[in-house]
Amino acid sequence: MTSQFQAMLDGLTRLRGVRGALVVSLEDGLVVAESVMGGLKGGALAAIGATLAGRAVELSGRGGFGRPRFLHLQGDDGALLVAPGHDLALVALAGRDVPIGMLRLEMLRTAERLG
Repeated sequence: MTSQFQAMLDGLTRLRGVRGALVVSLEDGLVVAESVMGGLKGGALAAIGATLAGRAVELSGRGGFGRPRFLHLQGDDGALLVAPGHDLALVALAGRDVPIGMLRLEMLRTAERLG
């Protein structure tokens, strides 16, 4: 199963500007699979992505507008993107030069295969 996830992540990290991609457990924020550039802390990205997804799911439920499909947190130097599923989330860290629309589309396609 992890090799299947690894192939999915490798497809994302081939996109220009993507510095890392992870499959994360939403229950505990642990890394299931990762493909990150040197110097990045996969565990920290996983925890941030899982926490962001968990809060978004909770708040969107309270708001009555359904489960979020995609989260985009933009910073000065890049973006954290999360596609939450039911048990797992796809998390990516992108630099400023990444084509965000293309990455979003690829993440949504990949997240569908997570189940």
